[in-house]
Amino acid sequence: MFSRKEIKEIRNQFPILKKKIDSVNPIIYIDNAATTHKPIQVIEASEYFYSNINSNVHRGVHFLGRKATISIEDVRKKIQKFIVAKYPSEILFTKGTTESINLVASSIGNLIKNGDEIIISHAEHHSNIVPWQNICKNKKSILKIIPINKNGFIDIKIFKSLISKKTKIVSINHISNVLGIINPIKKIIDISHEYGAWVLIDGAQAAPNVCLNMQDLDTDFYVFSAHKMYGPTGIGILYGKKKILEKISPYQFGGEMIKNVSFTKTTYSTIPFKFEAGTPNIEGIFSWGKAINFIEKIGILNIQFYKKKLTEYALKRLNNISGITIYGNDSLEKLSIISFNIKNIHFFDLGSILDRLGIAVRTGHLCAQPLMNFFNVLGMIRVSFAIYNTFDEIDYLFESILKAKKILKF
Repeated sequence: MFSRKEIKEIRNQFPILKKKIDSVNPIIYIDNAATTHKPIQVIEASEYFYSNINSNVHRGVHFLGRKATISIEDVRKKIQKFIVAKYPSEILFTKGTTESINLVASSIGNLIKNGDEIIISHAEHHSNIVPWQNICKNKKSILKIIPINKNGFIDIKIFKSLISKKTKIVSINHISNVLGIINPIKKIIDISHEYGAWVLIDGAQAAPNVCLNMQDLDTDFYVFSAHKMYGPTGIGILYGKKKILEKISPYQFGGEMIKNVSFTKTTYSTIPFKFEAGTPNIEGIFSWGKAINFIEKIGILNIQFYKKKLTEYALKRLNNISGITIYGNDSLEKLSIISFNIKNIHFFDLGSILDRLGIAVRTGHLCAQPLMNFFNVLGMIRVSFAIYNTFDEIDYLFESILKAKKILKF
């Protein structure tokens, strides 16, 4: 467990946390599942890149071109090590988790046939629903949904009853962006492989929270974004097994991803470059490397343990509020995310009052409308923690909710 002094030292690396709202209230930022703030070394990396390295990559033979190329390829290797991938070429740079899922869905589309099956869960983000709906619509394939119980858990027995030899891909989140529940992805991966299906894991909420090892998981694809792990927006990765990436086709075309072009035929470059058409977010990749350094210096297991304690403490405090419903509340596998409603109070009204008190939470359907429908609500209030959050902030949240209830007379 980190001491107050250690957390203060971590917080001091985040300039935005020193700001005050209307020069009065400090910023209590607990909307980290949406995006995290950036430490000073990530912010400074952006300026450093444009002041010292700026150039396009993989093209020019000049000094800056070589320097920029080396810089982003070093980050590719850093990410490979961070998630224990086998080869650097298995790391594809994308705009983020959403594009990574769309890349896979579009690239494997040619392999999906009439009557084939795709399986997702009831608790997915829209980004892991809509691309597969589109594939099924165009290919006349079948989208199957793994149901969840009232606490948000996937039933492995039901999953086993849904999967078949016609299943081509199973796509599921590692940690729910609404419930914070850690799904049994290793079991899902192993069962899927028994039927010859590929597996994509949406790791947007897991990458900043848990230790990842692609060799142990044996998943075929894994995706996540930099901005949810203290890095810049507009950059993410798709991890894919080398043998699969070599088999599937790119879905974007243009510069960098080609080997030879004529007016009669084009051949593609090797991986990862055949999936990285156009100029990438070079500065974002470079800055992301500094964010990974930040995480590794603290230690991902230390971060996971601390955020687990924050979550447990927040659950304990919030459960003392009358009229509260916490979704997935009895989960022992909840990490970093808590979503709730309070009886007779609209989530938007509560979120607005908390905002005036300096607390940033997420309100609404959380990009998971099917899950809202499952719980028969229009939306929820979500709090989500980062390494810079404190137990004192949770106490302030608790007191502020009680104050909001009095204002709203409930």
